[in-house]
Amino acid sequence: MPRAVNGTIHKNRRKKVLAKAKGFRGGRSKLFRTAKSAVMKAGQWAYRDRRKKKSEFRKLWITRINAAVRENGMSYSKFIHALKTHGINLDRKTLADLAYNHKEVFNAIVEKTKVAK
Repeated sequence: MPRAVNGTIHKNRRKKVLAKAKGFRGGRSKLFRTAKSAVMKAGQWAYRDRRKKKSEFRKLWITRINAAVRENGMSYSKFIHALKTHGINLDRKTLADLAYNHKEVFNAIVEKTKVAK
């Protein structure tokens, strides 16, 4: 009995890899062997960057809060400490949103932390 080489499993596996490589440049989207390694590498980067995204956003929030707090004559670290001592439980994401979109509300929070030390 002759060996089957055009099996559906074989084709489907290759088709799946090439579908994941869609949009890649050159042979990385056309040739199975290079597409396979490109898809593997893309998966590694995606895995890494899903974790990295969290720290990147935290950095962005801290930068936005710091800029807004310094406009009110306070440093970021003193502001965060004052929030904790006053029992204001707002996370950095919320504070950054307030600083970016609702300046008057954020300024009121800063003034509240400045008042009673």
